[in-house]
Amino acid sequence: MQSNRLTRRSFLKHTAVAAVAAPYVISAAALGAAGRPSPSNRVAVGLIGVGGEGTKNLRCYLTQPDAQAVAVCEVDPQRLAKAKQTVETHYAAEMRAGGYKGCDTTADFRDLIARPDIDSVMISTPDHWHVLISVMAIRAGKDVQCEKPFLTVQQGRFLADTVKRYGAVFQTSTEDRSLAVYHRMAELVRNGRIGKLQRIIVGLPSGPGAPGDPTPQPVPEGFDYEMWLGPAPWAPYCSARTHWNFRWIFDYSGGMLPDWGCHLFDTAQWGNDTDRSGPVEVEGVGERHTGGLYDTFYKFNLTYRYANGVEMTADSSGPAIRFEGTDGWVGNKGWTAPVQASSPEILHSVIGPGELHLFTCPAGEHRNFLDCVKTRNDPYFPAEIGHRVSTLSHIGNAAMTLGRKLRWNPDAEQFVDDPEANRYLSRAMRAPWHL
Repeated sequence: MQSNRLTRRSFLKHTAVAAVAAPYVISAAALGAAGRPSPSNRVAVGLIGVGGEGTKNLRCYLTQPDAQAVAVCEVDPQRLAKAKQTVETHYAAEMRAGGYKGCDTTADFRDLIARPDIDSVMISTPDHWHVLISVMAIRAGKDVQCEKPFLTVQQGRFLADTVKRYGAVFQTSTEDRSLAVYHRMAELVRNGRIGKLQRIIVGLPSGPGAPGDPTPQPVPEGFDYEMWLGPAPWAPYCSARTHWNFRWIFDYSGGMLPDWGCHLFDTAQWGNDTDRSGPVEVEGVGERHTGGLYDTFYKFNLTYRYANGVEMTADSSGPAIRFEGTDGWVGNKGWTAPVQASSPEILHSVIGPGELHLFTCPAGEHRNFLDCVKTRNDPYFPAEIGHRVSTLSHIGNAAMTLGRKLRWNPDAEQFVDDPEANRYLSRAMRAPWHL
């Protein structure tokens, strides 16, 4: 794949050479009219996976004035063409003025991360690709924003260590820490407004509602199914396996527990001040469909216990979170629903200037990531915290699969004296893919 873009790294060089060779007029659009930074001052972004959540991420980046979408990668040709059209429609004025030469496309993410003109990547692939692409991009010198969750405990640890080793900026992509309701709850709890925290109650969605039809089908024309599978075990193509449905299959994800757990479990651990650690015990029960394609738990009821005495329960009754302490409670019922509390005093309490103010970015995850690319600070949801919240779901799935209580060492990231359970902490990758 060849780039035909006037890149931020080469912009000044090209214009300087042109000025010596001949009189040269640069249009206002090419320089960044109407308050938009010039190409030389924008973060060049490549987007890997541009369907589903990837479409939302693409549109979010197009609203950021100091970012420019340079290339998109997708194994589904229809989604790829739509993403290219979206980008080029957005930059139409700059294209007409000659400041933007078009959005490049590829079905192979390796083409994208090899480009020296790309500063960062946004990864919105199925979960089984998250860590592998992130690590390869970091090794190629890119900063990374990547959708959650990470596929296994071992992969999450490898990623967090790689981010630290290379000094990369990495954002685990969720919006929760930028949302006022969840930030408010965590600050109230961390500042002692409900007394000593005793219990956290988390509700997550259930699903899938059906077992999934595993009947093999022809691979759609142009769809790079081999690349879609990547490091996952080979399996025959069927429409119930790919796109949105991948999350119901353990080969590619872990069900609704990690999918939504990365949202509300993060707020829970944030409020508990354990977001860089974890529980010491987990047990639970779950239900799975039989006779179909989908093998993750569609219903679940779990209990986690922490070394500080806090107990957290999680079930599939629908999005909700509640912190209970010795002096009251705070929480909500429903995704982003208004904060409720056991008393008006707690609900309307002001966090004073001398108290703990948790890091947030009300403008959202993409804005936070771009700011950190420039400052080299950690985003509000860095790899270490993203890994720890994914781990909660993975050890919960292990406990339900084995049908017994498991003891967990959050420092060693191993089950205690349980070789059978520890086998659930990693998965083999299909050749030739490896970390």
